[in-house]
Order: sequence, then C-alpha cells, then structure tokens
Amino acid sequence: MSHDNELQKAVLAELNWEPNVTSAHIGVTAENGTVTLTGTVESYGQKHAAEMAAGRVKGVRAIAEEIKVKLPYEIQRSDADIATAAVNRLAWDTGTPNEAVKVKVEGGWISLTGEVEWHFQMEAAEREVRNLLGVTGVSNLITIKRRVDTAHLQDDIQRALHRSIFFQPERVHVSEADGRVKLTGTVDSWMERQTAGATAWAAHGATSVENHLVVA
Repeated sequence: MSHDNELQKAVLAELNWEPNVTSAHIGVTAENGTVTLTGTVESYGQKHAAEMAAGRVKGVRAIAEEIKVKLPYEIQRSDADIATAAVNRLAWDTGTPNEAVKVKVEGGWISLTGEVEWHFQMEAAEREVRNLLGVTGVSNLITIKRRVDTAHLQDDIQRALHRSIFFQPERVHVSEADGRVKLTGTVDSWMERQTAGATAWAAHGATSVENHLVVA
C-alpha cells in the first residue's frame, strides 16, 4: 500500500474520530503529503474542525481545504440575525476588547474588522463567531496595533521557539522588520508548523507573521 493511501486512510479515520465533524460527506485525497478535503458540511464550525483534524495526522505536509458549507433550511438565518448574534457574543467575550471589533455579514459570511493589541484577541473574536447558527464563513480582517519598540522581537521569538521541545534551533529561522515576522526552515509536522506560527504571534510587538516553514 502506498504512503498516499495510508495517509488518506489515516485522515479519514481522524475525521471519523473528531466529534465536532460529521464526516459522511467529506472526501479526502492525498498526494506527496498534501491532503485535499472536499465535500459539504452543515456549518462553518464543522469546516474548521475538519481542517484542524486533518492537520493533526502524522505525515500531513500541507492541506488544501475545499469543503463547502451547505446549511440545512432549519438553521438558516438572516444576515441581520447573524450580525446581532455576533455583536452580542463578542460583547460577552472577555478575550476581545469591548467595541474594538466591527462585524459585517453578507450571505451568512462574517467579516471582522478593527484593531486590537494582541493576536490572541484577534483569534478569540473569530472563535466566538465561528460556530454561530447560520454562519457560512469568516474573514478575519482584524489588525494588530503597531508598537514603537520592536528591537528585541526577533530574539524573543527565537528564544521562545528554542524553549519548545518541538523545534531544533538550526532548523527554524526568524527574521523581523518593523513588527513583521517571517519564519523559514523546516519542521516535522503540520501541527509543529502551526505551533511555530502561534509562538511567533504571541510575541509582544508582532503585527504579522509569514509562516514559510516547510514540513520535511
């Protein structure tokens, strides 16, 4: 049995294992470590959960996510209802600064804009609206406030990566310019790649992170 066939079966098994995903209508193909997810799900939350599940599988080097959200009639909501629900959810979320994030909804697709201090606040806003009833997708256009002093940003991120059990110093390189961070090098799995990106985003002063790490 080829490696691609084994990887395809492993991803299908992980999708079946994930309780937040109804995998009956999700198709999986694998080629040279790149996994393509196709088919339909009944919510945007399931679409996101399917991508995360696939990324956990050993051997996955990249993911092409082509799943479509097809809402059942009974959970369809008007854009006005979704927008109201999103604003209310964000107002109750302690991880998102009050009134810092603006919401726009079109065809069930939520666009988030605004400016926050930290990347985790940006992620928290998306997480809060992702699973709302009737949502077909989320565009997270929130930006991070620029900081004047980013002199030690590159070294701070490099040290944080070196503290982790996942990363070897000689394999991951960090460069930075005016708060814009770029990661290059190699890691052993898709999840390590995601972890490295999250580590960089956690740095005080990072306004963007370009993750060019390759899964080797």
